[in-house]
Amino acid sequence: MHPVPADRASEWACGRFRMSLERPLVMGIVNVTPDSFSERRDRTDPGEAIEWAERLVAEGADLLDIGGESTRPGAPRVAAALELDRVLPLVEAMRGRGIPISVDTRKPEVMRVALAHGADIINDVGGFTAPGAVEAVAAAGCGVCIMHMQGDPATMQHAPHYHDVVDQVSAFLARQRSVLEAAGVTPARMMFDPGVGFGKSLHHNLALLRALPVLRQVGPMLVGLSRKSFIGHLTGREVGERLAGSLAAMLAAVHAGAAVVRVHDVAATRDALKVWQALNAEARDGA
Repeated sequence: MHPVPADRASEWACGRFRMSLERPLVMGIVNVTPDSFSERRDRTDPGEAIEWAERLVAEGADLLDIGGESTRPGAPRVAAALELDRVLPLVEAMRGRGIPISVDTRKPEVMRVALAHGADIINDVGGFTAPGAVEAVAAAGCGVCIMHMQGDPATMQHAPHYHDVVDQVSAFLARQRSVLEAAGVTPARMMFDPGVGFGKSLHHNLALLRALPVLRQVGPMLVGLSRKSFIGHLTGREVGERLAGSLAAMLAAVHAGAAVVRVHDVAATRDALKVWQALNAEARDGA
């Protein structure tokens, strides 16, 4: 008898919420940084950031992911106090909107304060490897997203190298799953991210996306592809012109079993998913 794959989980336990994984979930990105990757604009004004978050909710986001420190290639770290100043107004403003609020951070001190102010999910691009990160989330009951990154944002795209990117990413995610389980985090609280664009070349990114059915054996997968550099490499398009490529990559990831897609363009993503799901339903009905 073969073991039941971990990705067969039907729900993601996220603090106040239990999110059904029967269909792909759309996570809207809210970057509260002076160099937002989505539009190369400053969204550190709380009013403007809240307006953007409200727009994503209106467009149909299932979750929001709020980040106060840029993790684009080459980005420097910011102080925890500044990161909190950026994210807490959003967490407090959006907490009552009826959807889970995720905070994208690598810092245990930011995790603890964000959770105390009502965050439902911690999305850690460092995979909860920083000292104190596991302890910050273990007893909180929050959802966690464990991501793989080689190096750190400041240096991660300086000639990334792997012997076997799929095996190494899978092994890292499985190892961190065990670390979190040992600390008391139940599998139902966990989501995993292969970290497309985080210390990977174009070849590495494509290999990981093709291997999503293999990676899903670790657990349900969250995939962030929206407007990333690998789409620019494939299409020759600048950041603001990558919507079509982002949607194509997103649908390929969903077809391969991604449970959550992290996107800038919520309305377009929802439209693409509706059409894709309808076509798949018709194909099944006609089989």
